[in-house]
Amino acid sequence: MTTRESSFGASRVPVAVLGATGAVGQAFVRLLASHPWFELVEVAASERSAGKPYAEAVTWIGDDPIPPAIAGLTVQLSSPAHIRSPVVFSALDAAAAGEAEPAFAKSDRIVLTNARNFRMEPDVPLVIAEVNPDHLDILATQRKQRGWPGAIVANGNCAVIVAAMALAPVQQRYGVRRVFISTMQAVSGAGYPGVASMDILGNVIPYIKDEEPKVEAELCKFLGLRESDHIQHAAMVVSAHTSRVPVQHGHTVVMSVEMTRRADAAEVEAHLGNWRGAPEACRLPSSPERPLAVFKEPDRPQPRRDVDLGKGMTVSVGRVRRDTLFDVRLVAMGHNIIRGAAGASVLNAELMASTGRIPKP
Repeated sequence: MTTRESSFGASRVPVAVLGATGAVGQAFVRLLASHPWFELVEVAASERSAGKPYAEAVTWIGDDPIPPAIAGLTVQLSSPAHIRSPVVFSALDAAAAGEAEPAFAKSDRIVLTNARNFRMEPDVPLVIAEVNPDHLDILATQRKQRGWPGAIVANGNCAVIVAAMALAPVQQRYGVRRVFISTMQAVSGAGYPGVASMDILGNVIPYIKDEEPKVEAELCKFLGLRESDHIQHAAMVVSAHTSRVPVQHGHTVVMSVEMTRRADAAEVEAHLGNWRGAPEACRLPSSPERPLAVFKEPDRPQPRRDVDLGKGMTVSVGRVRRDTLFDVRLVAMGHNIIRGAAGASVLNAELMASTGRIPKP
């Protein structure tokens, strides 16, 4: 296994993608194909794909070609016996992730997972790099309690990440008591091939299986405080409604927020516009110039116009105004496959590398 010169140090860190043939796995491939710190050297998938060249095994989604350096890689099985890389990005389905990811952690690998299986475990950090980088400190507890030398670090549900990015500045300055959330989620959030066209075209489906409990639980963990050996969840009440809408990419989240310390909508809007997130998450390869883009136009944000801001890593916020029930209401929108999935894990890995939690080769 070879490494190449990079700005990170003497060489790039070899990494693997599990579940590399799915929609999120393909997003990982795109983001890692020419990454300055990480070198994608292995791809893994199910037994059905194992042994085939990646280009043959994958049904590639999108107009861009498969990165040439990845197209010829032989697909491996998603197990530590077949994958050698010290850092593993997991786009596995939950049915496979529950067994595979701990096996990699037991084998001294860093697993950055998009799967839901371990997000709410007390000793597993659920991380948005700009919001709660200090939650990574509980990895010492994870290793001690589970007896493995590696680690599992999770990113959240795609809609929750969008909501948490917009709420984090509010929670940090004013505190949040209660929040009502209604989501309009893109079809790509259902994976490929997604929702049947006869079900979604010209329609809104006001139900996504298991989604509302994820929103209500994960948001409180994201915005909680790190204690010595666990995360103290934020003491906020969250009420969520989730819907699937005929949009390709971009989850839109509408929120009404009751704050602990009162402030008018103009002050909150200004604070959102000035927020840059945790300093250690700035100027990483995948960091957008601004984690939040705040619009004053009354009809923004819109998925068609704003989903690719910051190469898909910026969350757009608009319509910040007084709420008749709580204090303020707003609309947030972000790319569910990039900021809400693969891009979030890659940024978390960059954060870990920059803070010494991923060793250089």
